[in-house]
Amino acid sequence: MTDAIPIKIVIPARYASSRLPGKPLADIAGKPMLQHVYERALEAKNTRDDIVIAADDDRIISAAKGFGAQVVKTSDTHQSGTDRIAEVASLMGWGDNEIVVNLQGDEPLMPPAFVRLAGEALAQNPTADMATASCAITNPEDVSNPNVVKLVTREDGTALYFSRAAIPFDRTGSAQGSGPSAQADLVDMSRYDYQRHLGLYAYRVKTLALLASLPPDPLELLEGLEQLRALSAGLKIHVTKVAEAPPHGVDTPADLKAVRNALGHFHE
Repeated sequence: MTDAIPIKIVIPARYASSRLPGKPLADIAGKPMLQHVYERALEAKNTRDDIVIAADDDRIISAAKGFGAQVVKTSDTHQSGTDRIAEVASLMGWGDNEIVVNLQGDEPLMPPAFVRLAGEALAQNPTADMATASCAITNPEDVSNPNVVKLVTREDGTALYFSRAAIPFDRTGSAQGSGPSAQADLVDMSRYDYQRHLGLYAYRVKTLALLASLPPDPLELLEGLEQLRALSAGLKIHVTKVAEAPPHGVDTPADLKAVRNALGHFHE
């Protein structure tokens, strides 16, 4: 990431979670998960001044200050991380064309190189409004797993649609069945290069302001995917395909156990 490109990193951290309440503060190898995410941001950016944690709860704010992070308290009524980051950009007075990378607070194993990549991709594609990344899905079960977000792209590398469902759906017979498990067993991975969406976004500040001014989109609410608000509004999302998949983030207790195992071994 070059010094000539003004890139910020914001880590949205929400205390409430239907499956893992207090998730940002979950202990992993002796540190709250949020601290591990912050360390990935430091490794990507190497300066604390351009990294901000956006939190809605005093417990998160206290923990973030405890490990030396810059933290901004945001509204607890935001519908998405994008809305939370837009508030941060406004409060910080960032310029319209500055680039902000959204590093989600439940991605403690996100490679710093991918964080840099998201910001660089947007800087290098001036006609795009946002940038994100994807990788190939190699496990057929992931195609029908709703916790693995899929996407399809246009020929120009911009996103066409994101979904928790198996997209595209192969109706010719290789993916037919009577439920997700049957579908997973029958997906023919040779017929299409299924893509997993990585939970990283880069925006220009003016795009953040626009998205925050729009109401949640019906597709966004139905799928639980905030990027669908941008697509419904006609914005262009550039997608960079990476060769190697990063470890999954933390959505479930099983994910948390896996990350604890991974980071526990790393710190031994």
